[in-house]
Amino acid sequence: MAAPKEPVIIVRKKGHHRHGHHGGAWKVAYADFVTAMMAFFLVMWLVAQGPDVRMSVAAYFRDPGAFAANAGGKGVLPGSASGVAGGGQPGIAPTRAASETDIERAKAALERAAEHLRQAIQLKFADIQHRIEITVTDEGLRIELSEAPDDGFFSSGSAQMKPETEALLTVIAQELGQLANHVAVEGHTDSVPYAGGNAQYSNWELSTDRANAARRVLERTGVRGTQLEGVRGYAATRPRLPDTPTDARNRRISIIVRRDDSGGEGR
Repeated sequence: MAAPKEPVIIVRKKGHHRHGHHGGAWKVAYADFVTAMMAFFLVMWLVAQGPDVRMSVAAYFRDPGAFAANAGGKGVLPGSASGVAGGGQPGIAPTRAASETDIERAKAALERAAEHLRQAIQLKFADIQHRIEITVTDEGLRIELSEAPDDGFFSSGSAQMKPETEALLTVIAQELGQLANHVAVEGHTDSVPYAGGNAQYSNWELSTDRANAARRVLERTGVRGTQLEGVRGYAATRPRLPDTPTDARNRRISIIVRRDDSGGEGR
């Protein structure tokens, strides 16, 4: 008798449908997004920082080698000896970058003062503004009051100042008094010998007396005594026009505002 056949068991497994690959395009897009966000937050951080930090970052990208040479915390922002700047920010700037910042700030302060003076002089002294030169040099701010053949800031051959000159110096003093910079006053003459009839009085005395007269007005009307660093009379030794030493424009008062690289404006 034949053995009974065992039933055939059929197991049906449900197949899992595989989704096709989507590719890696999303990864590139995500990386671009993250990079853009990093750049955005870096810009926002820079905007919130002071000028020293911004100048330091700019200096790094101009010359990274200078920072490598200052590794170990030696090159830091101004006012920090431990690598942390005033507001708790890590110091990243070398001394050179800080110095450049101070110089630019000092020049900017003098440029603003020069522009204020030009505007005030144009408004109040339009008739003599052609005899007033205001320039910013490496030395600082230089204000030159030059005489004309038929008109001067002082009485002829005298240190007696004209009323208009005093009014002009008052405007200058009020502007310079807002700065922290030191101020020097110089007097100059042409090469024509002094003809006042006094053998003991020459262009040396005249140039010095005129500079001192200007100094008195400046100090009385706005410039602080602590700002003044000197009053000098040069007679005809430093002509404005060396080729024509007798030219009236060599007779002048020079006011020199020294450039202050410490960054203080006094405003």
